[in-house]
Amino acid sequence: MIERYELRPLKVPEDYEGLAALLNTYFSEPISAERLKEDDANLYEVGHTYMDDNGLLAGYDRTRHVAVAEDDRIVGYVWSWRAPWTESGYLNNTVVVNKEYRGKGIGSQLLRHLVQWGEGLGAVNLVSEIWDDDSGARAFAERNGFAVERHAFQSVLELETAKPEILNETGLFERLEAGGIRIRTFAEEGETEENEAKIYQVYLETLADIPGFMGEVPDRAEWTKWYLRVEGYAPERVLLAVDVKDGRYIAVSNIPYKEATGGMYHEYTGVCREYRGRKIAQALKIRAVQLAKRHGAAYLKTDNDSLNGAILKVNQSLGYMPLRGSYRIAGDLRQVKEAIANHDK
Repeated sequence: MIERYELRPLKVPEDYEGLAALLNTYFSEPISAERLKEDDANLYEVGHTYMDDNGLLAGYDRTRHVAVAEDDRIVGYVWSWRAPWTESGYLNNTVVVNKEYRGKGIGSQLLRHLVQWGEGLGAVNLVSEIWDDDSGARAFAERNGFAVERHAFQSVLELETAKPEILNETGLFERLEAGGIRIRTFAEEGETEENEAKIYQVYLETLADIPGFMGEVPDRAEWTKWYLRVEGYAPERVLLAVDVKDGRYIAVSNIPYKEATGGMYHEYTGVCREYRGRKIAQALKIRAVQLAKRHGAAYLKTDNDSLNGAILKVNQSLGYMPLRGSYRIAGDLRQVKEAIANHDK
């Protein structure tokens, strides 16, 4: 027998606390009600979608619904959205069900909602992520028309066990500097509009080269909100490789601090194409370890696509240990709809 619950639109700010409690059973890093509110302040207004020249969904919109149990506890959540830079035809999706309430039809109801909403917009493809150690989530996804598309790994470096040779490394930086490349921070360079624009240029040149990247690089205003000044940002934790002959930024790493856990997260590392193969990414990774240790962080954590062999090799050489990973799953909206209909027969 399915327990009674209500599927309704997310109410803000009333639902922030309950939603944070649910998401903290799923996310690898904690999130607060305050952070949810801050993120919402950065979102586009709902919504503006249209069909592009190829007849595919473009623009932006979102829907957010929660499943609420009889005790008013939020036990399920669906968020389906696209941003202006999302790949044409696609919707991004998050579906979370409290483990105590799985197997009661809540996930299916959330999925029906997002399919109905996406169909109304004219979407073609749905993408989402699930943890690779959650066999129940994978079975649910595959039963409903999704298939695994990519595999990404989380890894962590516990800083109390960091190798002394990494913490004391200087030779690599000296060799790079002899070749005209200097490692600096955004704070040292100066947190100015001009320098921020130079960092954005590195992202423009490198983000699309990350294995598994979809869509387009956001415009600078949106990039600043979602890629640079993320939770835990500080200019002294944005590392830059600078070509000293002209001051060009040719690589960047962003390493936010997670106050709730006392750890740091290696958000991004990108090196411009013509400068690759010179161990610049390795230098940024080493400097990140040194920075985190000086900051007193407990750990450094990062995510890498399974096909990004070069970065995975660097991480392993620095002592990062693998954690659980995630699958990116994708489904044709029509096929997902058919799969759901077949379950309902």
